[in-house]
Amino acid sequence: MAKISFLNTPFSIKKLSLKNRIVMPPMCQYQATDGMPNDWHFVHYVSRAIGGVGLIIVEMTNVAPNGRISPNCLGLWNDEQRDQFKRIVDAVHAQNGKIAIQIAHAGRKALGASDVVSCSPILYDGSNEANQKWQYQMPRELSKDEIIDIIHKFKESTKRAVEAGFDAIEIHGAHGYLIHQFSSPKTNHRTDEYGQDKLLFGEQVIQAAKSVMPSDMPLIIRFSAQEYSKDGYDIEYGRKIAKRFADAGADILDVSGGGDGQLDPAHTPQFHAGYQVYLARAIKQAINLPVIAVGMLEDPYLADYVLSTGDADLVAIGRGLLNDPYWALHLPSSPFVPTSYQVAFK
Repeated sequence: MAKISFLNTPFSIKKLSLKNRIVMPPMCQYQATDGMPNDWHFVHYVSRAIGGVGLIIVEMTNVAPNGRISPNCLGLWNDEQRDQFKRIVDAVHAQNGKIAIQIAHAGRKALGASDVVSCSPILYDGSNEANQKWQYQMPRELSKDEIIDIIHKFKESTKRAVEAGFDAIEIHGAHGYLIHQFSSPKTNHRTDEYGQDKLLFGEQVIQAAKSVMPSDMPLIIRFSAQEYSKDGYDIEYGRKIAKRFADAGADILDVSGGGDGQLDPAHTPQFHAGYQVYLARAIKQAINLPVIAVGMLEDPYLADYVLSTGDADLVAIGRGLLNDPYWALHLPSSPFVPTSYQVAFK
């Protein structure tokens, strides 16, 4: 049997030190009321800390009520939400875990909101399998003053996350949400500076977040390195996004793809184990920053291989950790499992 050699090696950047290369990526739970974390979230995240995950990233947490994917999603627009997150953070730390939070705005992909906004008034045409109770609405175009206000909201949410004790911040610029909407030529038809320079909004969000973060706290940016719909941008444009966001202050690149609308076979990879690793590889080769690879990596031998090739520095295990909170403990000969349990797993 092949040996797991890389998953359990430590990783450090700035003040963040991880005991292994395993990342639990953000995965929406749709269990919040008024954006407030509750016991569901406490159990969900703390159990993965007990399970030995190196870095837990809390699901998409939104800067405004109309920025949520659904009315059941998390928020960080007030101090009461911050205080409930601190309870989770403290419990993760008590289990020797590290935890980040993904801060975002859904833009035109907000469901169940009374005021749906985006950079341009273009209806989202993708599937809505997770939240069929609501339908996508035509967004209204944000004014420049409103754009500045949303950037400020990202800043304030980041400040609250720092106060709650998170170990890192992730800004969500992928999967067709608001930063992605500004970045994409398909969805950004503005004629002002935010249309002429489509990466300006994402750059300013990153800079605003960095302005309230400690200098030794890493900022992660998740972005789509390639779009999967017809006429979507390619990996070359994805590299431009990565470089711009890196120059703006990102410390780690969380590389994903798609999210911009209906899939087109000519622009979509086949869905198989590790299907998005090629994107991580392309970005890693172009940008001198640590990279997180995503996409059906729950086979530990595949995840270990991805790390061994240098295509990524960290691997996100989504489905595997949803199915088994103790995925990391169940690795063959895991150093985080008591010897008596290792014998049982063989």
